[in-house]
Amino acid sequence: MNPLLQRLQPYPFERLRALLADARPAQKPPINLSIGEPKHETPGFIIDALARGARRGLANYPTTKGSPALREAIATWLVRRHRLRALEADTQVLPVLGSREALFAFGQTVIDGSRPGATVVVPNPFYQIYEGAALLAGANTWCVIADETRGFAHPFADVPADVWNRTALLYVCSPDNPTGRVLTQHEWRELFARADRHGFVIASDECYSEIYFDEARPPLGALAAAEVEGRGDYRNLVVFGSLSKRSNAPGLRSGFVAGDAGLIASFLRYRTYHGSAMSDAVAEASIAAWNDEAHVIDNRARYAEKFASLAPRLARVLPCAMPDAAFYLWAKTPGDDAAFARRLVEEENVLVLPGSFLGRDVGGVNPGAGRIRIALVPDLATCAEGIERIVACATRQPAPA
Repeated sequence: MNPLLQRLQPYPFERLRALLADARPAQKPPINLSIGEPKHETPGFIIDALARGARRGLANYPTTKGSPALREAIATWLVRRHRLRALEADTQVLPVLGSREALFAFGQTVIDGSRPGATVVVPNPFYQIYEGAALLAGANTWCVIADETRGFAHPFADVPADVWNRTALLYVCSPDNPTGRVLTQHEWRELFARADRHGFVIASDECYSEIYFDEARPPLGALAAAEVEGRGDYRNLVVFGSLSKRSNAPGLRSGFVAGDAGLIASFLRYRTYHGSAMSDAVAEASIAAWNDEAHVIDNRARYAEKFASLAPRLARVLPCAMPDAAFYLWAKTPGDDAAFARRLVEEENVLVLPGSFLGRDVGGVNPGAGRIRIALVPDLATCAEGIERIVACATRQPAPA
């Protein structure tokens, strides 16, 4: 057995199941706000395209590189969405089976685990795939804690130079999971300069980029930030995107990696052995999704309505800031976050994710402690009922132990 598997920590939802293993849920209809799984319906035209692709037959092996039509659809969308000057579909874009597997696999491509002290810098709290990718590649992680006093910005300037010198890869998430913060142009400028100075690669997880609340202010993406800095070759940079949140199609398992052509070529080489190739049916559905923006605008409007209505209601009881983007509320709890999450189930049958399960202790501090992540993914009525139950629980004195 690979001994590196022993370094992996339980996944947050494994920990949540363990926390609630002997809990007795309240006799109310269950409401699950714990997982970032979109619940809005998948647009019918995407399902129709998937069916058309399947009817054409599945008696062939799809190519790892993906069809030219799919790569072109992704490149065209990226240029349009981020106002890029150009993006070469053949060399700078690669379809993947959702951003999750790609984020993990990319780490195996660029991390040299035999290098003494090999390090991957990650945000904290964070999506645990980043850590798993680092550990299974034989590297260590260096966690950069989101600074609540600065709107959850990550103080990358505080990372010691000797850590950057041994860093192979930096994972960033913008919009951030769980805080919803978006990196600024100034922050990108500093990260690009550090990548040049120390020779590491930046992997930008942008799977939430299309969930935002003001049509006039889409979140800044890494590719656009790079062009502003005169980095049209996107050197040392790749971005990861997905149809899961954008098009309410998490079961499609369809996304992309785009950026530095040299990194894309190396990643493609790895993936030919990794065995990840998108079926022609999924590719056809993906092309339809990337070519349509109307359903995405409608999707954003539904999230915007939920956040405008429910975030202020929750914030009056559990402090939480309106995120820049994404579909999470990152709310403070009255006391221990895991204990409060358990109370929510036992008293209100509402499931949320304890923030400490998303963080790592650094110097005795877990930046997720004392918070819960609330995913406003069901319909408005269900989310409203969930928030009302959370408020009721938060304003009620806990039963004596």
